[in-house]
Amino acid sequence: MASPTVTAADVARGVMRLFARNAIWCAGEVALANGRRADLMGIDAKGQIVIVEIKVSRGDLLGDGKWPDYLEFCDRFFWALPPTLDRAPLETGAFLPERCGVIVADGYDGEILRHAPLEPVAALRRKALIERLARIALRRHTLLLDPQCDAAPGSGAGGEE
Repeated sequence: MASPTVTAADVARGVMRLFARNAIWCAGEVALANGRRADLMGIDAKGQIVIVEIKVSRGDLLGDGKWPDYLEFCDRFFWALPPTLDRAPLETGAFLPERCGVIVADGYDGEILRHAPLEPVAALRRKALIERLARIALRRHTLLLDPQCDAAPGSGAGGEE
């Protein structure tokens, strides 16, 4: 019997469970000031910003040339992959193993295989990023409680994402 395919949503769920146990709270699909969108972006108990880029296929991993654009927006950067995906490319210089951590995850849990070293972002950028994450989280929470209270994007009342 073939093993079931692990989706990006499954990997995100496993990473979020792993992070929750480690007091890292994150949001998915966070737009950055440079036009990129982080798969997961979170804040740990020390106020450090974590970005996770999720890859579920070898082609997607090898074809991704945009990921270095995330590094200036986080203190720690992780790749997250399903357990069955070959992680060997992440050990090559092109993927900066000295700068990037590695997590394996599925829909149930995740495990850090390589910790991401701390590369602090500038204080003003950290403040702006934390404020943005807080606004995104509060907007999403409000919409979860009352889906009809959303203002039109760009109207000043919403538009965070």
